[in-house]
Amino acid sequence: MPPAIVGHQGPLTGQRFPIGDTPITFGRREDSSVVIASGRASRLHAEVLREAGGYVLHDRGSRNGTLVNGNRVTSHVLQPDDLITIGDETFSFEASNEMETIVDALVLQSFIKSAVRGDAGPVLNVTVSGGGPVGLSLSLLLENLMGPRVAITVYDGRWTQDGSRVVWKDEAQGNVRRRQVVTVQSRQYLNLPEEVQSRLFTPEAYSEMWPTGPDSIRGYGPRNIRIADIEDRLLEMANEKPDRIRLVPAVFDPAEHHETLIENQVLAICEGGRSRTREYFTDKFGNADTSIYSLDGQHIQDVVLGLQVKSGLSDPMTVLLTVAQNRFLLNALRGEGFLNMRLTDTEAGEVIGIDPVRHVFEECIASRPCLMARTDHGEFHCSTHGTLFLPALVRSSALWKRVMEGLTLFGVTEENLRAVTAFRLDMVQRPRFTAQLYPATSTTPGTYGFLLGDAANAIHFWPGRGLNSGLASSISLARSLSNGWRGKAFRDADFVRHEAAMSMLQYRHKSRAWKAMVTTDDHGVTRAIKEKIVQGIEEGGAGTDKDADIDALMERLRQIRDRLSSRIPGMPDDETLRDHLRRLKGETVRTLLVSGAWETSVVGGEEVDIDIFDRRDLPVAERSQVAARVEESPDRTRLIARRPSGSISPG
Repeated sequence: MPPAIVGHQGPLTGQRFPIGDTPITFGRREDSSVVIASGRASRLHAEVLREAGGYVLHDRGSRNGTLVNGNRVTSHVLQPDDLITIGDETFSFEASNEMETIVDALVLQSFIKSAVRGDAGPVLNVTVSGGGPVGLSLSLLLENLMGPRVAITVYDGRWTQDGSRVVWKDEAQGNVRRRQVVTVQSRQYLNLPEEVQSRLFTPEAYSEMWPTGPDSIRGYGPRNIRIADIEDRLLEMANEKPDRIRLVPAVFDPAEHHETLIENQVLAICEGGRSRTREYFTDKFGNADTSIYSLDGQHIQDVVLGLQVKSGLSDPMTVLLTVAQNRFLLNALRGEGFLNMRLTDTEAGEVIGIDPVRHVFEECIASRPCLMARTDHGEFHCSTHGTLFLPALVRSSALWKRVMEGLTLFGVTEENLRAVTAFRLDMVQRPRFTAQLYPATSTTPGTYGFLLGDAANAIHFWPGRGLNSGLASSISLARSLSNGWRGKAFRDADFVRHEAAMSMLQYRHKSRAWKAMVTTDDHGVTRAIKEKIVQGIEEGGAGTDKDADIDALMERLRQIRDRLSSRIPGMPDDETLRDHLRRLKGETVRTLLVSGAWETSVVGGEEVDIDIFDRRDLPVAERSQVAARVEESPDRTRLIARRPSGSISPG
C-alpha cells in the first residue's frame, strides 16, 4: 500500500489520499486533492511533495497556518504517524513499509537539516523596473511562492523615502496619483496571494458594479477599485517584506545598472506603454508592428478624454447607458470614477492646454498624459506644467458643449466634474515578450528579460483591461520562475508556457480592443467607430427627428435590459429612461444612436485562462531545487525509489 494522507479527525475521518509522484494539495479550492470546507482553511493552504526520497509538507502562505503535531510549520519532513492540522481538521501521515528507498544517507540527512532550518539554497535574483500594480504584484507573488529562494529589487521614480518606508510621491513632488476606477476580474484577483486579496478588497474599498461574465470564476464577479488604492496597498505590503523585497525610489536606468543586470537572472520590465527599458532592449525584443491594426494602410489610434466625476445615477442605470452606445463609458466606485469620452480626430486636436503666463499652447494633457484638476475658480489646471485646459476656458467650444452633454447623460452636475485627463489607444503587435538579455558565462548566471503589463500589451478602451492583462502576465511569470528555478542558468525552454500565455493575452485583449475601436457598416465595410461618431455629429447638426432617434435608442435599451436584468437587479423602466434621454440635445441622441452598442457578442466568448499552463503534474520548484543539489554533489549520487509495482524512477 502506498504512503497516504488519512483523515484523522473531522468530516474526512477515515478517508485515504494516496501519495504518488504528483503533489497532494490541501485547501478550499475544488480542484484540491484534499478539499477542506472549514472557513479557517485557505484556498491553497498546504501541499505535500515528494522530495529527495521522502515527503515534505509545505504551508503555502495560509492565513491561519499549518500545524504538525501541534507545532506551526512552514515546511516539515513527514515522519510516520505525524498529525497534520489544517483549520478544524486533522490528518495523519501513513508511510509504506513496502516502499524501499535507495538514498545516500548523507544526502538525505543534509536535506532534512536544510528543510528544518529553512536553508533555501541558491537564491533567484530579480530586478523589477516599474513599481506600479504589475511590478508590485509580481514581487509579492514571487515572495509568496518562493520565500527565501528569491531576492527582489524594485525601482520606481514615483516613490520617495519616508523614514524606513518607501511611499508614493504626492502632487507637490511631481506625482499626480491615478484616481481612475478599474474593473478587476475574478479570474485575476483570485490568483493573487490571499494576503493580497484581503488587503485589497476591504468592504469600503471596492464595489461590484458590473455583472458576472466569461472572466468570472468560482462564483465571484468583477470588482471596481481605484488604481491609487491598489498601488497604496501593494506598496504597503512590499514595505513589510524587506528581507526579500528591496524598494528603490529611483527610475531604473538599464545602462547605469548594467553590472547589476548581468549578475541577476531576471529583469521584469513593468514600466508601462512608454517603457524606456523596453526601448533600450529593442534589439532583443524586436520592434512593434502597427500594420495589423490599420485600415487602408493607416494605423488606427483613439484618443479618450477622461472626466473625473461623481454620478447621481444608480449603478444599474449607468451600466445600461454605457453598454447601449460607444461614445461614453462610465466606470465608478459608488458613483465616483471616470467618464471616458471617445473623441473624433478633430476633437482630439482640441485637447490642449494653454500657459496663461506665456500664452502658448501645450500638449501636456494629450501627450503625457497629465491630470488637470479643477481649481476654486472652476478652471482645470495642470500642476506639473502650469497649464489650463483650453476647451473649459472657451465654453462655447463644440468639444466642451459635448462634454457637458456627456455629464447630463450620466447624471453628473457640472460642479461634480473634478478633473480631466486623456489617454491614447495605440494598438501594436509585439513579436515576443521573453528574451535572453545576457548569456551565461563562467562568472555570470545569464539574464532573461520579460515584458509585462502595458509594456507588453497596451491598454484599451474597456476600463481595467490593461490592469487585468498585466496581472495575468505577472501571475504567469511568477509561476514560471518559481517552477523553473533550479539554481542554474535558465533556458528558453523554461518559459515556453509563459510566452504562450503572453501571446494568448495579446491576441485576446488586442483583438477585443480592435473590436472596440472599429465596426462594420451596413455594406460590410470596416470603419473606425470614431468615424461613426463624426457621422452622428454631422447628421445631428443638420437636423434629425429627435423623437424618432429616442424611439430607436429606447428599443436598443430594452433589448440590453432584457439581456442583463437577470444579472443586474434594479434596471430603470421605460418611463425613467425616456425622460432621461429627453434632457439631451438632438445631436447627442443621434450620435449615441449612430455610434452603436457595445459588440458584446463579438468581444465576448472564451477568456484567456493562464491556469491551463500551471500543470500540477510537473515537478515543482522545491523538488527541482533538491534535484539540482543532488546532481551537483561531488559523488553525483542518484536517488532511486522502488515502488510496489517494481518500477524504477529517479527520486
